[in-house]
Amino acid sequence: MHTVQMTLDEKLVAAVDAAVKALGTTRSAFTRDALRLALEQLREKELERKHSEGYRKKPVTKGEFDAWEAEQAWGDE
Repeated sequence: MHTVQMTLDEKLVAAVDAAVKALGTTRSAFTRDALRLALEQLREKELERKHSEGYRKKPVTKGEFDAWEAEQAWGDE
């Protein structure tokens, strides 16, 4: 692991300290988890952007999924 020095405002440090105390963890562990979560959210946003871009480039055509309609399990039977 690497040691990283960061500058944070006092209110944020106080909020983190309260959270880590309530969770029974450390600032470092809390920060690692927060950074992992933020990176995962960025990855998901990028995948969603690519998904949307794909549908903009090649929109669904009328009847494209009609063949699958009979395969759907709607739970109303």
